Amino acid sequence: MKPEAPRGMGAARNLLFLREEELRLAQDLLYFGYRDFTAGPDRILATMEMGRAHHRVLHFVGRAPGIKVGELLAILDITKQSLGRVLQPLIEQGYVKQAPGLKDKRQRLLTLTEQGSALEQRLFAAQREWVLRAYREAGPQAVEGFRQVMRGLMGPDARAQFEALEKSAAPGRTTPTFSPSSAPGPAPRPAGAGRA
Repeated sequence: MKPEAPRGMGAARNLLFLREEELRLAQDLLYFGYRDFTAGPDRILATMEMGRAHHRVLHFVGRAPGIKVGELLAILDITKQSLGRVLQPLIEQGYVKQAPGLKDKRQRLLTLTEQGSALEQRLFAAQREWVLRAYREAGPQAVEGFRQVMRGLMGPDARAQFEALEKSAAPGRTTPTFSPSSAPGPAPRPAGAGRA
């Protein structure tokens, strides 16, 4: 029979992940995981003289067909000028099409073309196996924990945008429903924080 741990020992052991070295390890995990998760699409895009900014636009336009330019700006948290540098070539090269809004003709609604959808699917396939492997190795409980941690890393604005996107991408959706308009204003950025 195992000797009983002193009272409170289990709680202390459960808090070890809050030590600074453990938090630095979490940073390392995020950096290395993101590096390898993005490596496949990076290689594909490099052959087309594109980069991660193009990938992000293709991803979110693909996830929410008919998304307004303003909504995409809110998700990406970039300036109109920065988005224009990425979006305009995607439109000119036939990956994204824009149409005027149904009610407000000044709005620009974005959707992927057939060519854009094929590229987005190719980029997704390059990451799909990484996620599948990681999820299978970790198991359902760890996957749920991962989702909770990732949600916890989001500020209130990002969380509201994510939840709106999650609803718009629900199975059976036939029309675009994404709208981050209910999201609160941008969360304050820590000093020295830049945009990736």
